[in-house]
Amino acid sequence: MESQTSVLSDRVRELVRQRRIDPRTDADSVRRAALDVVSAHESSSLTGAVRSLDEPELVIGQIVAEVSGFGPLQALLDDDSVEEIWINDPSRVFIARDGRHELTSLILTSEQVRELVERMLSSSGRRLDISQPFVDAMLPGGHRLHVVLDGISRGFAAVNIRKFVARAHSLDDLVTLGTLDRQGTAFLHASVVAGLNIVVSGGTQAGKTTLLNCLAASIPGSQRLVSVEEVFELQCGHPDWVAMQTRQAGLEGTGEVSLRDLVKEALRMRPSRVIIGEVRAAECLDMLLALNAGLPGMASIHANSARQALVKLCTLPLLAGDNIGSRFVVPTVATSVDLVVHTAMAADGSRAVREVVAVTGRVENDVIECEPIFVRRGGQLERAHGRPLRHEAYAEVGIDLDDVLGAGRWAP
Repeated sequence: MESQTSVLSDRVRELVRQRRIDPRTDADSVRRAALDVVSAHESSSLTGAVRSLDEPELVIGQIVAEVSGFGPLQALLDDDSVEEIWINDPSRVFIARDGRHELTSLILTSEQVRELVERMLSSSGRRLDISQPFVDAMLPGGHRLHVVLDGISRGFAAVNIRKFVARAHSLDDLVTLGTLDRQGTAFLHASVVAGLNIVVSGGTQAGKTTLLNCLAASIPGSQRLVSVEEVFELQCGHPDWVAMQTRQAGLEGTGEVSLRDLVKEALRMRPSRVIIGEVRAAECLDMLLALNAGLPGMASIHANSARQALVKLCTLPLLAGDNIGSRFVVPTVATSVDLVVHTAMAADGSRAVREVVAVTGRVENDVIECEPIFVRRGGQLERAHGRPLRHEAYAEVGIDLDDVLGAGRWAP
């Protein structure tokens, strides 16, 4: 069966070349070519020249995946329940489903893995070689690809595909998923409309990008949004939105565009809001300078809690140069960031907002003070005693903050 499919795939590739079809962008034409080849094969089987296929439709799907898609991985990419795919070595392909890891029965060859990586990178404009042994790229379906070249990883190239499974497009959708409750949703929506600066924190696969997308969906349509990321992941669908991503250096070592470059460029594009997909290094300084200048913005950051996120925001700018010190950075963070929303994944794979804290603007012994506004206790997101510092920002857009928070109703 496999040899038959391989022969038919070669015929389809030849037909695709003859018809001048681009298999990366025209999967429908590839499917028609596969249907023509399989139909011709089945007609030949009536004369006894070849053996008839047991499941022609299944073979057509496999051929399309081989020629136009990503071969053996295509079925996993098409499965909406699969959140992430990774290859430790060709014989060990794992997936994450509902937050849990599973070893699949899929067994590849080293040649198949190399071909898949080349095919995935061919549409991204990014490269992988000895001088550039790591790569981040976006696949056509919006999924994020990360590859570590053999030699850096032991034995085989390590491949990760993080799928963007859009289960939520707005804060209200997060209520349905159990990530937020109604009061927390109303408060965060009001905070975005009021133009507060919000940082989303959490660990890997905690739902930071999804939450950032949902927060961005609350930005008024009359405002101009500019986002910058290492690789395109945000998909908020704002009507006035420019998205930018970084670029690798070319073979001659020039042409690199860093996240710091993009943050600076974003400020020249008349934004009403700016979003930094994730701050990991010195670009944190440029973000703080933008927020401190009065430009509302949002970002995400890896951290174990909201307070740890503030500590990291005070540390990362120090990477920008020896002339940047904590005496400047700490008070800048305290006056630039308004809210930190921390999300995490539970042991059962569910994701939920654990806390929402307000930055008070006060610093004591180089420690930024913050107050919890919402805290998750016993599976419920409960109102705490904190309030945002810039309460006047809500009044300026006609929002009664006391009404949104339920004044007087909080747990000690």
